[in-house]
Amino acid sequence: MTRLFGTDGIRGIANRELTPDLVYKIGFASANVLAGVNSHRPVFLVGRDTRISGTMLEAALVAGLTSAGADVFLAGIIPTPGVAYLTRKNGFDAGVVISASHNPFEHNGIKLFSGDGYKLSDEIEDQIEKLIRCGQTAAADLPVGEDIGHSRVLENASREYEDYLLEHMPVDLNGMKIAVDCANGASFDIAPVIFKELGAEVIAVGVDPNGVNINFGCGSTDLALLVETVQREGCDLGLAFDGDADRLLAVDDEGNIIDGDLIMAIIAKDMQNAGKLAKNTLVATVMSNLGLVKMGLENDIEVVCTQVGDRYVLEEMLRSGYVLGGEQSGHLILLEHATTGDGILSALRLLQALRNSGQKLSQARKIMNIFPQILINVEVANADKTAALQDLDINESINNIADELGDSGRIFVRASGTESIIRVMIEGEKLEDIKHKAELVAQLLCDKYGVNK
Repeated sequence: MTRLFGTDGIRGIANRELTPDLVYKIGFASANVLAGVNSHRPVFLVGRDTRISGTMLEAALVAGLTSAGADVFLAGIIPTPGVAYLTRKNGFDAGVVISASHNPFEHNGIKLFSGDGYKLSDEIEDQIEKLIRCGQTAAADLPVGEDIGHSRVLENASREYEDYLLEHMPVDLNGMKIAVDCANGASFDIAPVIFKELGAEVIAVGVDPNGVNINFGCGSTDLALLVETVQREGCDLGLAFDGDADRLLAVDDEGNIIDGDLIMAIIAKDMQNAGKLAKNTLVATVMSNLGLVKMGLENDIEVVCTQVGDRYVLEEMLRSGYVLGGEQSGHLILLEHATTGDGILSALRLLQALRNSGQKLSQARKIMNIFPQILINVEVANADKTAALQDLDINESINNIADELGDSGRIFVRASGTESIIRVMIEGEKLEDIKHKAELVAQLLCDKYGVNK
C-alpha cells in the first residue's frame, strides 16, 4: 500500500486524488493525534496558496479539525515558511499549508508543521495515516456543544511574517534594480513589498493569480519570463519563487540561471568569511552538482550530502549542528533564522552576500564551476515506482553507465516523493555523452513502466 505522506506532505490532483473527503479525514485525524500528544484541545494555523482548489480544501480541512474539537486560525494566502514561523511564534500546536508547491495548478497538497515550526516527524505522520486508513474518523465519538472547535481569521498574518523577514535580514537594497517573479503564487503580494521597503526598484511579474495560472510559464519552474524581464529592464538580477515561496532560483545580470547549488555556494562563502558557517560545512543532497563538492574542496568548506528531500537535509543539520543546507531546486534552509526552506529569506541572504562582497551576481557565480548535468523525468504511476527501481534490466543499465563514468561523473535514478515520476540524472565531463546515456535509461524506464507505454 502506497504511503499517503511523501517527502513533502500529502499531494494529488485536487478533487480526484486529494478529495474534500480525504482532506476532512486528514484534519480530523491530525487533530485527534495531536490532541493525544499534547494532552489538550489543539489549536491549528492554516494557510494556503492561490490555487483554485484552495478554498474548497480549506473548508474540508477546517471541518475535519473543528469536528474533532480543534480550534483553527486562518492565515489566508501566505507562503509556506510564513505558516511555519507564525505557528512557532504564536504558540499554535500545529500549522497546515494547503499547497502543492511547484506542481501545476490542478494539484494540491497538505503540509503539516509541528508547534515548533518543523515538519512533522515520520512517527507522527504514521499515526495520522493509520487513523485515516482504519476509518476511526467515522466511528469515533464526536464532540458536541461547546466541545466542537471553531475557526477565526488570524488578522495581519502576512504583515507579521513580513516584519519578521525585515527584522532578521535588513539588507540595504538602495540603488538596486531587481526583477521578482512570484509564480502567481503565495508570495505575489508580500515579496515585491519587502524588496521595495528595503530600497530596491522592483519589476514584479507573476503577481496576478487567478487560481489556475500558478507556476504556469513563470516562477522557479519556468525561468524564461524572468530572464527576459531582467534583460529587457536592465536589472541587476532576478529572483524567482515557486507557488508556495519556499524555493528560490535566480538570474544574474547577464541572463544566466543561478540554481540552488550556486546560491548555497555564494552564501556559504559569505558566512565562512563572517565566521558564521558552523563547522565550515554546508548540507546538500545527492542530486547537487559535483561542482558544489569541488567548490567546497577549493574553499575549505565540507559538503555533506543526504538523500533527496529537504526534510533529510534538515535532519542532518539538526543532528550535526550545521546552519546552512539545501537542494539544487532552490529549497534552502538557513537554520539561524528559520525552521524550513524560505524563498524570500534566501533571496535576502543572497543579496546580503552580494552587498558584502561588492560583486554582481554574474561575478559571484564564478565561485563554482558547474559540471554538465542531464535530468530526464519519466512519468511512472506511483504503484509501479518500486518495481521500476528494482528491475534487473534497468539496474544493469545503470550499473554499466556508472562503470563507464568512473570518477569523472555519476548517475542517479530516483522516484519523486511528490509527483508520479522517476528522475534520471547523469553528470559528466561531456554533455553529448551523458545526454545519450540518460536517454537510454529513460527510454528503458518508459518502455517497461511508463504511463504511456
